[in-house]
Amino acid sequence: MRESGKSDTIRRMKTIIKLGVCVSLCCMVATAFCAKLSKSVPKGWGEDFAAACTTAEKEGKLVLLAFSGSDWCGWCVKMDKEIYSQKKFISAAKKNFVLVMIDSPRNKDILSKKAVKQNPELVKKYGIHGYPSTVIVRPSGEEVKRFGGFQSGGVEAFLEALKEVSDEFGPKKDAVGGKPKTRAAR
Repeated sequence: MRESGKSDTIRRMKTIIKLGVCVSLCCMVATAFCAKLSKSVPKGWGEDFAAACTTAEKEGKLVLLAFSGSDWCGWCVKMDKEIYSQKKFISAAKKNFVLVMIDSPRNKDILSKKAVKQNPELVKKYGIHGYPSTVIVRPSGEEVKRFGGFQSGGVEAFLEALKEVSDEFGPKKDAVGGKPKTRAAR
């Protein structure tokens, strides 16, 4: 009887060890997958243009498209490190913009399947020929402003430039000349 209880205990221990190994492997795969995504899309940014436009429409914001070449463009890496990934930039910019990273890396494996299809289409649609490029659009996709190249001056200077865009073309402005919307007379 003692022998039977001992073998049951050993069997349970082996089962627990196998489950532990499986859980560990799953965690490692999930961590690797998340690390892969973070190389293409900085924390606080999205990559789905259509979803961003829908969100911008609902929240009364503009869409900021950041065109990058994350694994080959030195200026893009600098822009990401010094501006796009800074908490101060993300929190301030999100007040008036929905942030979308449109990455064009050489290694397409770091992109989601959606981004692999969507990003080249957006590069073509907005005529992107230099990286990094920042394009501000209305929720309809209409371009209102473009910033080419690395934005020197740091987070503060770029936020000030974006504030001017938001003030001129933001949700309380009409599509013609950035004039304030007026309520219709009753």
